[in-house]
Amino acid sequence: MSDVSFGQYYPANSFAHRMDPRTKLVFLVVYIVGIFLATTFWALGVCALALLTCVLFSRVPFGKILKSIKGILFLLIFTALLNIFFYSPKEGETALWAWQFIEIYRGGLVSAGFLIIRLFLLVMGSSLLTLTTTPVSLTDGIESLLTPLKWIKIPVHDIALIMSIALRFIPILTDETSRIMNAQKARGADFETGGLIKRVRAIVPILIPLLISAFRRADELGDAMDARCYAGSKTRTKYKKLRFTWRDLLGALFMLAFLGGVIALKIALAPIL
Repeated sequence: MSDVSFGQYYPANSFAHRMDPRTKLVFLVVYIVGIFLATTFWALGVCALALLTCVLFSRVPFGKILKSIKGILFLLIFTALLNIFFYSPKEGETALWAWQFIEIYRGGLVSAGFLIIRLFLLVMGSSLLTLTTTPVSLTDGIESLLTPLKWIKIPVHDIALIMSIALRFIPILTDETSRIMNAQKARGADFETGGLIKRVRAIVPILIPLLISAFRRADELGDAMDARCYAGSKTRTKYKKLRFTWRDLLGALFMLAFLGGVIALKIALAPIL
């Protein structure tokens, strides 16, 4: 669990780190839209190329981004198996392998591979945002983008603060889980041998101290905010104000080029599909 990188910030002096968090948030939304608009492997290749370009400009080690896949590895395998075994074959399509009621088709393998690549890119793109943006900057960016909702009395600042704290607590709870597991191992607990049921039972004693620790940290955070007279967005000023720069302009142009490329491929390859 200590290798999970989602929610962690990687400090660096790069082009991506200096961009406005609002631009990066909008780019992530556009990137997700582009991934779901992609209906061919060529379009997914454009998404992968865009992600690789962003990684190069962020100076974040590619291996650190790959670690974010560990959190959804089970989901990837599970969805791939569902696509393989529950694929509806087209008329005239023959099975590559069959055993009793189980049949595997080429279309099922292609569908499973396509879905895995799509989830792969989706998670790595989201992880790159948190690796290049501090929780405070994310809070400011989300609050700024959701400012129009204040007109209908929605507590935008509180929502952004909750999301920021949730992201910040991911690595904290991960470290806490690792610490509790090491303490349990020192007392003779075994988490690595036995069947699935035995491993689940061994993990149950970890949940109670982890929940207690999470509630204690939340209570301490609340006390610390009260001690500093935190009053939300009513009387709060900002030390650093968000400003768009030439980096954000280049990012916006890259964003439009990426989305245009995906849509162009979708239109161009539509008659072939």
